Amino acid sequence: MIVCYTVAELRKARARLPAPVGFVPTMGYLHAGHLALVRQSKLENAATVVSIFVNPTQFDRADDLASYPRDVPRDLRLLEDLGVDAVFVPSADEMYPPGFKTLVRVQEITEVLEGAHRPGHFDGVATVVTKLFNIVQPDRAYFGQKDAQQVVVVKRLVADLNFPLEIRVVPTVREPDGLALSSRNVRLTPEGRRAAPLLFRALSAARDAWLAGERDAERLRERVRAVLAKEPRIRLEYVSLAHPETLEELEGEVSRGLLSLAAWIDDVRLIDNVVLEGEV
Repeated sequence: MIVCYTVAELRKARARLPAPVGFVPTMGYLHAGHLALVRQSKLENAATVVSIFVNPTQFDRADDLASYPRDVPRDLRLLEDLGVDAVFVPSADEMYPPGFKTLVRVQEITEVLEGAHRPGHFDGVATVVTKLFNIVQPDRAYFGQKDAQQVVVVKRLVADLNFPLEIRVVPTVREPDGLALSSRNVRLTPEGRRAAPLLFRALSAARDAWLAGERDAERLRERVRAVLAKEPRIRLEYVSLAHPETLEELEGEVSRGLLSLAAWIDDVRLIDNVVLEGEV
């Protein structure tokens, strides 16, 4: 496994990799969700590149950036065990050198849900993803369904800017009690960790209602709120039932949609989602 710290090193390594090349962008502190992306890439490509970069431009709060968990040596051991071909571990100065002035912005779909509550977040995501795609030049890139809005934004970015690559989406990986895996989970207190599975239970209650024939968008959102209201430790930031491509909030009868939420458990902010689709 080749570990690259500069763009020049990564490009030199990339030139020697067999095609097709899969790419998994991460912010490190890897968990089973990230590793599922890597395994999927290895199944579908001759070579796999992973990036580890805690991107400062997508954080709207300095304390969140400072407290984001990091353990690059551990991450590299995990990736080597999986047989990854190359890992890109740039510094912030390598990605954003002095004089950097460019911003990539995807409009409208970045202004709702996470974008409404985290100003500038998706500008940072779109900018760093554009840079990483240009640096790595992958044939396929892998993202998790847990970050559903990010997936929508990246797909739009790739289509609009004519990137010659395929975006592959891997299902959310969960703990046995349903909690979606996230690097932020490590910051939960024992009490918060016990409360956290209620997020998925709330989404599942609404999905079960939809599968049973409930079609009214607001009643489905209310089903989520009602479940979460049972746990005072959870502070719901938003619950959404939106069109899965445009992210426009749905009203009235719902035939398919993205049901998502963000909530605070003590001082840890978590997101989760389920998709309502298919024949019933």
